[in-house]
Amino acid sequence: MPSLKEVKNRINSVNSTRKITSAMKMVASAKLHGAQKLIENMQPYQHRIERVMQALIATLDADVQSAYAVERPVNRVAVIVLTSNSSLCGAFNSNVIRLLDKRVETYKKSGVTIDTVYAIGRKGAEAAQKKGLPVKADYNALLDHTNYEATTLLAEEIMQRFVDGEIDHVDLIYQHFVSTGKQVLTEDTFLPAEVASTDAQAGAAGGQMLLDYIVEPSKEELITKLIPRALHLKLYTALLDSLASEHAARVVAMQVATDNADEMLHDLTLQYNKTRQQAITAELLDIVGGSMQ
Repeated sequence: MPSLKEVKNRINSVNSTRKITSAMKMVASAKLHGAQKLIENMQPYQHRIERVMQALIATLDADVQSAYAVERPVNRVAVIVLTSNSSLCGAFNSNVIRLLDKRVETYKKSGVTIDTVYAIGRKGAEAAQKKGLPVKADYNALLDHTNYEATTLLAEEIMQRFVDGEIDHVDLIYQHFVSTGKQVLTEDTFLPAEVASTDAQAGAAGGQMLLDYIVEPSKEELITKLIPRALHLKLYTALLDSLASEHAARVVAMQVATDNADEMLHDLTLQYNKTRQQAITAELLDIVGGSMQ
């Protein structure tokens, strides 16, 4: 049985750890509040842009022609993976990395070359480098200083490589924020862009009225400008989604750690009191025994 001093040291150690986890939970909660507000403000704008573009596409007589929507045989692919720069956020990073590994294995079995991994987040970059995957550059600053212009520059670089034929397909892997207790692991296609409106086509098939916008100079030119904007917003929204999911996962992880520390403190305090009572009882027995001699 451990001595009173050892139990007391453990109590002090656990209590110090509890203070740290509690403080980290408060910091993550504050960051989550800001990130949640950003994603809630951005998503309606992104969805409206997509709806306008889909409605325009549905009213065109011919197929939409865009350099960002060209379907071609997939020989070289790029993967955009969003993780965090730090740990202590539960299974947030490991789930994303596991999905990345699964996607890479699928491509390798199909004979497809992984051209580039665009890792936004230090944990994803480290995991990709350990597996020998070609990591393009350091984009970790995008998480520390979330910026639409900087995200747009990255999206433009990837889009230009797709147009030039350097890559044939781009995947996007991230955690979608639903609530503090729920984040959904998401895998989406970034390029080629989807320009066929399945919702609009289904509405037309069901006899629903489609809005026919009057635009200048032409619907085709407007759609040509909307597609790059929609791609920029898609990457930026995924970045905000991932940030909110990271902070939510850290809030939950630190809450669980704090609860575990409370439980350990309760058990250790009980053990300390029992050990102390046993020591007192032993001393009393020694005193009583000595007085009887």
